[in-house]
Amino acid sequence: MTDHSAELDAGLGTFERLLSLWVALAIAAGLALGSLFPSLFGWLASLEVASVNLPVAVLIWAMVYPMMVGIDFGALSDVGRKPKGLVITLVVNWLIKPFTMAALGVLFFEVIFAPWIDPQTASEYLAGVILLGAAPCTAMVFVWSNLVRGDANYTLVQVSVNDVIMVFAFAPIVAFLLGVTDITVPWNTLLLSVVLYILLPLVAGVITRKRLIGQGGESAVDAFRDKLRPTSIGGLLLTVVLLFGFQAQVILSQPLNILLIAIPLLIQTYGIFFIAYGAARLWKVPFEVAAPCALIGTSNFFELAVAVAISLFGLGSGAALATVVGVLVEVPVMLSLVAFANRTRGWFD
Repeated sequence: MTDHSAELDAGLGTFERLLSLWVALAIAAGLALGSLFPSLFGWLASLEVASVNLPVAVLIWAMVYPMMVGIDFGALSDVGRKPKGLVITLVVNWLIKPFTMAALGVLFFEVIFAPWIDPQTASEYLAGVILLGAAPCTAMVFVWSNLVRGDANYTLVQVSVNDVIMVFAFAPIVAFLLGVTDITVPWNTLLLSVVLYILLPLVAGVITRKRLIGQGGESAVDAFRDKLRPTSIGGLLLTVVLLFGFQAQVILSQPLNILLIAIPLLIQTYGIFFIAYGAARLWKVPFEVAAPCALIGTSNFFELAVAVAISLFGLGSGAALATVVGVLVEVPVMLSLVAFANRTRGWFD
């Protein structure tokens, strides 16, 4: 297995450590710009091909591609090493998380919040949270693992296995859960999104990695990723600005709905973390594996969820809004869980 421990030892720069602040500023900028220049964002929203919004697609590729270059599928040969953490991650990501998110969505949007949300809007919010629940995190995993000083090699194995599964499992799980909740699924659009946002970046990353290894080994890969890191973070922040700009009118006119969407997302996020973290502790998984394992299951591949929501339901839909609220919730919640994990490191001695 390749050694990525140097990446952990180097730690995050000041900019990455203040990521929550930059995301908050990007949200504020998106809301302000969307309110001041609605026609501009309307024009950007109109730039579509086959139900895919081109500005969003470009920015998501900017975020995802550098991460895909870092994935070493040679690491899959070591899946038998310390299998407990990998088992927990896969069970949580694929057998628990999508279904608990769908159940919480039905409970809150169709039952508890029914007096405040009309049925069509509730259905769209439900679709959005289902897309979030079925998309386990990839790009941000390495950030969370770094912050808890986790085993970088093992995190790499978990991400590699997850990405392989996601290529085949994301579309069927989403289609099944949306079908169970009586939401019509345009299969062509769903499969196109999987190809565009998972398969093609993955293939591009593998090809790039192979060429870099041939030119200068693992150090060439690390140098390439370091060079692209500002592009990836810039893509994240610009995506947040764009998404909140698209939804500015809805968010500012219906702030209560943002809170209503956030409640089941918060319950899901903290609940999934403690399920995985508790299982790791009971199963005596070492902390440097247990913490990233729990954080991987908790975090979402919100870039994919947002893109698919826009493709399936449109930029102004409740589904797109729900995935955008997922962005709003993601960073501060994950940082709070990182802090909790670091405080409880002694549990695993």
